[in-house]
Amino acid sequence: MPIYNYSCEDCRESFEVFQKMSDQPLKVCPSCGGKIHKTINRVGVVFKGKGFYSTDSKDGNGSKGAGKKSEKVTESSDS
Repeated sequence: MPIYNYSCEDCRESFEVFQKMSDQPLKVCPSCGGKIHKTINRVGVVFKGKGFYSTDSKDGNGSKGAGKKSEKVTESSDS
């Protein structure tokens, strides 16, 4: 079951509640009886491994063109 965070508009108390996703949101503060609403909290996310940043490449060496050398062919005239 997910944990939902609520905050009271009257007493400013914040609390957490275990609820099913199908349960209706709470509307009354258990402390003062005031109106409450769900709050959104930050979630810590850590991306590990290759491919999560624009500087990463699929071959894993850090640059898109690394390892490939472009050779310039010049024509010489013998006249």
